Amino acid sequence: MGPFQYVIFVVWAFSTLSLIALVLMHSGKGTGVSDMIASSLYNASAATGVMEQNLDKITIIMSVVFGVCVLLCMFFFPQGIVGI
Repeated sequence: MGPFQYVIFVVWAFSTLSLIALVLMHSGKGTGVSDMIASSLYNASAATGVMEQNLDKITIIMSVVFGVCVLLCMFFFPQGIVGI
């Protein structure tokens, strides 16, 4: 396994963890985990809409990075990772 594959794995792991955190940070409609986290980050001020839009953009960017990493792994490891 070369250094490019290690870089792909590190970026993939980072995007996975950040994508999970970002999805949980979105304000939900219920009283679940997302509402508990979002209630501490967002209040009734006028900046809430801007923060939500920025969170949406960052989430979309991270999901694209995650998808690209998955596609790159498909090309570089067509048989899977055997015998690491």
